[in-house]
Amino acid sequence: MGNVVAAALAFVGTHFLLSHPLRAPLVRAIGEKGFLGLYSLVAAITLGWLALAYRAAPVGAPLWPVGDVLWAIATVLMLLAAILFMGSLVRNPALPEAAKGKVPEARGVFAITRHPMMWSFAIWGAVHILVFPDPSNIVLALAIIVLALVGAHLQDRKKEALQPEFWREWERRTSYWPFAAVAAGRARIGKIGMHALAGGAVVWLAATWAHMPLAGWPAGIWRWIA
Repeated sequence: MGNVVAAALAFVGTHFLLSHPLRAPLVRAIGEKGFLGLYSLVAAITLGWLALAYRAAPVGAPLWPVGDVLWAIATVLMLLAAILFMGSLVRNPALPEAAKGKVPEARGVFAITRHPMMWSFAIWGAVHILVFPDPSNIVLALAIIVLALVGAHLQDRKKEALQPEFWREWERRTSYWPFAAVAAGRARIGKIGMHALAGGAVVWLAATWAHMPLAGWPAGIWRWIA
């Protein structure tokens, strides 16, 4: 368990250090390509350490009972996460080239949150805590949640510095927290594209089915129909 905690801290901590306070001095010292190489190497090493530590950790007693109600909640949440993820891949204003144009209206998954990909990872982590409350798994999932949600906040700060006019207006039209801009009347969900809905459904079905051959137990709707 201690090894899982140490690996999780190393994975998340080095990501934040290299992405933010250490990025500028390292780029000056070794160049952009050198920095990207170092970043990739550190990420691969710490992620590999985390994966090996997690696999080696014994499965502990679940911290709470998991029945059909929790599984049903988790199944719906994972569908939402898959839709957010697939929707984030198209017309994402966070991409560098997007800031060259006008600030768009918040549409689709971006009306829900301006960080749909990060929230999809966070929901994934929360769901895996919900239905598999093993101590080592909770540490792993919390690492993903912190990396996603703190990373999204820090991305806002970085974008505000690099693209102040564009990003501040985008922040005004959207929200960090899901559905907050919709509730405040700043955004309307409107039409969510088929790339998000159909693509998300396919990813959701495939990923939950894959738990059977990879983990040895069914997840999602396959828990009831497999």
